[in-house]
This record gives sequence, C-alpha cells and structure tokens, in this order.
Amino acid sequence: MKIGRKQKGFTLIELVIVIVILGILAAVAIPKYISVVSDARRAAVNGMAGGLRSAVMLSRAKYMVVGNNTLGTVDMDGTSVAVMAGSGVPLGTLTGIVSAITDTAGFDVNDAGSPIVTFRPTNGGSATCGVVYSGPTTSATPADITTSLTGC
Repeated sequence: MKIGRKQKGFTLIELVIVIVILGILAAVAIPKYISVVSDARRAAVNGMAGGLRSAVMLSRAKYMVVGNNTLGTVDMDGTSVAVMAGSGVPLGTLTGIVSAITDTAGFDVNDAGSPIVTFRPTNGGSATCGVVYSGPTTSATPADITTSLTGC
C-alpha cells in the first residue's frame, strides 16, 4: 500500500507567473510615480509664486498703514524688509522680497542682481523650472512675478 505524500511549495510555472505579474505592475507604476513627482514640483513652484504675491501685498499694506511715503523699509513681524519708497513694494534683493517671504525651504534662492531674484526647487527640475521675482525700479513700477513650469 502506498501512502500519499503532500507536496509543499510552489511550482516553477506559478513562480514565473507571479514574477511576470509583478513586472507588469512595475511597468505601469513607475511612469505614474514620475508624473506624481513632477506634479508635486509644479505645485511647489506655484505655491512659492502665491507666497511671493502675498508677501508683496502684505508689505504694501503695512507700508500704507504706517503712512510715511519716504520710508525705505517696512517692519514685518520684527523683520526689516527693504521696499521701494513711495510704493512699499519689496525690492528684488535678499533684504527685500526674500526677507518678506521669510521661508524659502525647498528652494534655491539666487539674487541675480537687483531687481531680480529667482527661486528654483532644490529637489530637481531643470534650470527653467521656478519663479522669477522682478522687483520695482521706480515707485511707479510694480513687481512682476513670473512662473515657469517647463522642465519641472
């Protein structure tokens, strides 16, 4: 009389099928992950642009509340921000707009020379991915905030 033995484990074909399924899932998931990273970088750039716009508006509001149109600085929560006298718009310098925004974590800040400051994500992207702040050159010139998402 023969006693049946139970086999334990997987057959070779079962293992190959699982490996093929995992390969297909990886081929589908990797492009989605790359897209998510790029979307996150674009969102960060747009968030920085929004923060710059808010900093400009807050600086101008504080300047107007003080009421002295000859001042060249505004005190924003204990931080001195260099502004254009007569308008209150932060200058395109490290002591201007960068002081007004206070938090630049995740971005490389490049003071390319007054009145231009660039903000680029530190987690990748090309040289064209970022925000450019062009500060005022006269009291009648507004600040210009340009967002470039190419290469993000």
